[in-house]
Amino acid sequence: MTASGTAGYGTEFAPFFDLATIGAVVTKSIAAYEWPGNPAPRVHPTPQGMINAVGLQGPGVESWLRVQAPRLVDAGATIVCSIWGRSVDDYRRAADLLADAPSEVVAVEVNLSCPNLEGRGAIFAHDADVSAEVVAATAGCGRPRWAKLSANTDRIVEVAAAVSEAGAEALTLVNTLLGLVYDRATWAPALGNGGGGLSGRAIHPVAVRAVHDVHAALPDVPIVGVGGVASGWDAVEFLLAGASAVQVGTASFADPRACITVRDELHEILAERGIHRVSDVSAVG
Repeated sequence: MTASGTAGYGTEFAPFFDLATIGAVVTKSIAAYEWPGNPAPRVHPTPQGMINAVGLQGPGVESWLRVQAPRLVDAGATIVCSIWGRSVDDYRRAADLLADAPSEVVAVEVNLSCPNLEGRGAIFAHDADVSAEVVAATAGCGRPRWAKLSANTDRIVEVAAAVSEAGAEALTLVNTLLGLVYDRATWAPALGNGGGGLSGRAIHPVAVRAVHDVHAALPDVPIVGVGGVASGWDAVEFLLAGASAVQVGTASFADPRACITVRDELHEILAERGIHRVSDVSAVG
């Protein structure tokens, strides 16, 4: 799959490959309302990755359903719509708006790595109780929910258990890591918002460890691994750690066909080991 925030809201990747040939297109996170995002500059390269503070700019769920979703449907894509909010009620409203989404929207990814205005921590995914409250509030979407969690907390296993009990059918692990970069010319923060989220190959081992730990604690909960996937072997590592699927994100900024490259390399690696189903990888490991 594509990773949320790296493939736009619709058919941005269609000129580079057939969207129907990957597991799903995961949209950039969308709120119940239009949101302007953070001031520029929003993206800055780092060794083996990038840091961003885009700030979840988006058109709002209603606009997405009206404009971008039909284009994805026409392209034959399987769709996972990612949602976010600044309060529990924001998430509820976004999920409720997706109740009548096309059937091609097979799941809703609940991005819990967002600023929390409920007074119980800086980021929702750092608080097990409020994360569970958000997941419970999003049931109105009427389709499976995947809780996207943060590795910026040592409570990730506790949070994963809480959101699973609250109704999340799967977990997406992990979102970006908190980081800060300075500009050499100005000696000021490189991003307009100050700090941001680090992504790319540099965070891959952290993401693999998070998948491993959560899978060990919750072996029956499906996991989507994301973080630094740029090759077929990166995908295999997530599968060995316990993931059932993977998402490709930052690599797509350098190569819009990265998702296809990862898919094809994964097939080749498994074929070399005589493995014909992705679900059999963990048994081999």
